[in-house]
Amino acid sequence: MKRIIFTLFFLFSISRIYANPVDRLIDRIEKGASGKFRTELVNSDKDFFELDQDKDKIVVRGNSWVNIAVGVNWYLKHYAGIHLSWNGMTASIPGTLPRVEKPKRRETDLSLRYDFNYCTFSYSMPFWDWEQWEREIDWMALHGINMPLAIVGMESVWRNMLLKLGYSEEEIGGFISGPAFIAWWAMNNLEGWGGPLPLSWYSAQEKLQKKILARMKELGMTPVLPGYCGMMPHDASEKLGLAVTDGGMWNGYRRPSNLSPTDERFDEIADMYYRELTRLYGKAEYYSMDPFHESPDDADVDYAEAGKRLMKAMKRANPEAVWVVQGWTENPRPEMADALEQGDLLVLDLFSECRPMWGIPSVWKRSNGYGKHDWLFCMLENFGANVGLHGRMDQLIDNFYQTKTNPLAGNLKGFGFTMEGSGNNPVMFELMSELPWIPGKFAKEEWLRGYVKARYGTEDPTIMEAWRILGNTIYNCPAGNNQQGPHESIYCGRPSLNNFQVKSWSKMRNYYDPAATLKAASLMVSVADKYRGNNNFEYDLVDIVRQALADQGRRQYLMTIADYNSFSRKEFKENADRFLEMILLQDKLLGTRPEFRVGTWTGLSRRRGSTKEEKDLYEWNARVQITTWGNRKCADEGGLRDYANKEWNGLLRDFYYNRWSTYFRALDDQMERNSKPDPSGLGEGENSNKTSTELFALALPSGPEIDWYAIEEPWTLRTDEYSSDPEGDPVTVSKEIIKFLTTER
Repeated sequence: MKRIIFTLFFLFSISRIYANPVDRLIDRIEKGASGKFRTELVNSDKDFFELDQDKDKIVVRGNSWVNIAVGVNWYLKHYAGIHLSWNGMTASIPGTLPRVEKPKRRETDLSLRYDFNYCTFSYSMPFWDWEQWEREIDWMALHGINMPLAIVGMESVWRNMLLKLGYSEEEIGGFISGPAFIAWWAMNNLEGWGGPLPLSWYSAQEKLQKKILARMKELGMTPVLPGYCGMMPHDASEKLGLAVTDGGMWNGYRRPSNLSPTDERFDEIADMYYRELTRLYGKAEYYSMDPFHESPDDADVDYAEAGKRLMKAMKRANPEAVWVVQGWTENPRPEMADALEQGDLLVLDLFSECRPMWGIPSVWKRSNGYGKHDWLFCMLENFGANVGLHGRMDQLIDNFYQTKTNPLAGNLKGFGFTMEGSGNNPVMFELMSELPWIPGKFAKEEWLRGYVKARYGTEDPTIMEAWRILGNTIYNCPAGNNQQGPHESIYCGRPSLNNFQVKSWSKMRNYYDPAATLKAASLMVSVADKYRGNNNFEYDLVDIVRQALADQGRRQYLMTIADYNSFSRKEFKENADRFLEMILLQDKLLGTRPEFRVGTWTGLSRRRGSTKEEKDLYEWNARVQITTWGNRKCADEGGLRDYANKEWNGLLRDFYYNRWSTYFRALDDQMERNSKPDPSGLGEGENSNKTSTELFALALPSGPEIDWYAIEEPWTLRTDEYSSDPEGDPVTVSKEIIKFLTTER
């Protein structure tokens, strides 16, 4: 009897301790911290959270667990000065918390809050384990996300379906890509690159996805699962007798074929897919599909009928399902959208902070917006998971609050984070996550003051001045500038005589004085000793000093090339050496934080493997993606090399430095040759067989021709271990760099 009573008491105690999933989330921030809060779920048709006080406990009410989590985060930031971010999801919560003197309630009409781009799963999280996913789901809940994209393990659905269709394991391995390239396979861009996947990968990802979905649902989130829009292996015509369309080529890769939604066998294949998806992961209320992604209009395609057939297949899986589609370039095709019923389509306006399609002025403006269909205001912010400060604070705020009065925004249902890469520029994601809860338009400077206080737990005028400068310059990319993502570092680019963009499609253009980031970095360094050990400060210190050093590196590069063009050999040598020294200083700085070490990335990849062969495959995936991206054709002609460039410790020293030192040596050698003309004349020796046109070309100024891929590929094949453990002190190294940059030569 005593044992029964004890058991009942224990279970009752546990139920009180862990009354809800938000209590468990709080205890992951700091063990036992949930005892300082009382969280209350309240019925309401209106999304809200409310902060209150009951004796020594902070009371957080809301109409959903996610909204309660938002309330907890709001309290921690704006009352307790505790900022939880990707660079730190734990904190020491004071024993006595600041009181909520009077109840504070915040509401929003934006009830749908989305997270992720397909690319995020490859650029940021291809090798994540449950521990990392648990932290990310907590971050999502604290920032209001309630409908995240969930595509982990979709390759298991495809493998099982293809096995049932008669494909062998070997054939499937040639179709499904490796971990770092799953996103572009899922988006119908390529087959097989980075594979074949070992069988252990499928079982591990399936298990991981089930844990992810369970936690999301426990918190009241509604996951978005990947739908089916006709992708098939390129040989589906010969193998299965399907009347597929050849997908052609994409940046040097064979694309999968396409089974038209209007084909007589489409329903058969679609139903197989949804049955397998449901068997593994359950039914979804939302399915994500992007048919005809980044493909030109095809006069032979009946987009209206195709859309209806895709919708019907989804509805057979779940009659209540909604189709989530990206608003990106030509998609969703107007004919397709017009043919669907209101309520069946939810459009992600993918780049609302820069190129909104929903109806306000933009290079991608749609005159009638999305018509009758619901849509979400989304922030893309980052392409390729590149490292770099960047934002459009004023434009984001302006564009968002235009939705309050514009009739084309009548069907706006929420917001979304649609970044290609996660874990960077936390200030922009904090701003976006708070917008739905702030009813009226506000001044950027006012919001930044609150952010700085929350971020560092203090009000320091010097730090505030640094952020005021950043907010008015690098974080205020102006309207009309269509730059894609962070302001790129010259160190990461393939060398040439006219280096500007690192990647092919960045559309980068200078829009701020590089003196601004140097001034902000200098201000941060001037007070850095006071904030040693403050995790958020030290992370931002490294990131801001990194940006200043990258911006000054671009100026240094231009001086070096000017010396080459003017044939000033002594000055060229001095400036080239200084540029190379800057790369090594950057490497040293970034080595002080694990977030900026290539060893964190490669280490994750190796830990996902069980055998040496698996570890080597996954590390090769990791290394290729952030450098050449693909094979020689892809890297040299396809335009994808350096798309996922990273200013990371180890990568700077062993990859980027090697490229630049090779190039500067070649330029120096060229000047050496040009300073010693051949007395025998152009028509003699090695040039004796050249045509007059070729001889004339030799006289024109040009940089050396270098086989860059031959220099780059060896690094991708290495398996030497980089450590994720930080080395050195961020404050000390930051001081060294600012002294280097501000000392006159």
